[in-house]
Amino acid sequence: MALALHSRVAEVFAVDIHPAARIGKSVLFDHATGLVVGETAVIGNNVSILHHVTLGGTGKVGGDRHPKIGDGVLIGAGATVLGNVKIGEGAKIGAGSLVLIDVPPRTTAVGNPARLIGGRERPARHEDVPGESMDHTSFISEWCDYII
Repeated sequence: MALALHSRVAEVFAVDIHPAARIGKSVLFDHATGLVVGETAVIGNNVSILHHVTLGGTGKVGGDRHPKIGDGVLIGAGATVLGNVKIGEGAKIGAGSLVLIDVPPRTTAVGNPARLIGGRERPARHEDVPGESMDHTSFISEWCDYII
């Protein structure tokens, strides 16, 4: 019965969250369309995840193979986080990014493959909690002169 219900929900809402995934409190799945969360994924508290996000495995490893998302993280639309990587507390993942590396707390990762704003050795840090503020653009001034 559980498998039938899971399959029907996935078909109707275009959402596939494995029943074994651990999800914290106050998690926002904005629209949720196209959302995929793998079996060993862990999502912390106060996380905001936009549509078409995948928290999946790479297919090369068994066991604990999905991302660990810290508290207060913001994951932009269309982002993909693959493998047993850790996304630190208060981090931001830019829309359309492909994350294959750990992201330190309170830093921003953008691009395909994702890179840390400010560089891997000295990533730029922010003090807000993007999962709660939904601030997508504060990092832009660090790498672009375009003003929104």
